[in-house]
Amino acid sequence: MRLKLGAQLVALAVVVGLLGLLVWKIVNQDQKEAHKNGPAPNFTLPRLDASGDLSLASLKGKAVVLNFWASWCAPCRDEVPVLEKAWRQHRHRGLVVVGVDQQDLSSDARSFAKKYGISYPIVRDGPGHVVAKYGLTGVPETFFVSKSGKIVGPHVEGRVNKRQLAEGIEAAMTS
Repeated sequence: MRLKLGAQLVALAVVVGLLGLLVWKIVNQDQKEAHKNGPAPNFTLPRLDASGDLSLASLKGKAVVLNFWASWCAPCRDEVPVLEKAWRQHRHRGLVVVGVDQQDLSSDARSFAKKYGISYPIVRDGPGHVVAKYGLTGVPETFFVSKSGKIVGPHVEGRVNKRQLAEGIEAAMTS
């Protein structure tokens, strides 16, 4: 009898957990969809590559690739060359790639940037406030922000590839 009751309680806990996960996913997806073609949530964060802060509002008039990453993330490491190449190819056209480091130590993030040759601006979202505004589910994730400050193009969960990056940059440059 006790074994049967225990198994029922475990089954109930699993069902409640799955239901909670489903509700969280629906709410999170709705938040991301609400951002699509809407204003990108503004932020001001400390820079890791230079002194001072960087705000998204200061980049109005420029197309922005907003990439959320962490030094311990293998797919983040793998996408750096694609992001770096896009930054070098398109910055003269008004494109800015911004790396937003999260769930990381500043020293680890700086070491990562040096090791993988990141030359685009990087900032740190220590408390996770920006991550929450964008509804991230993990790293890496990439958003594209138009010159007018709206989220456009594809929202990429996971490693961004060349095609997605080109599509997002085009949308950000022309919107």
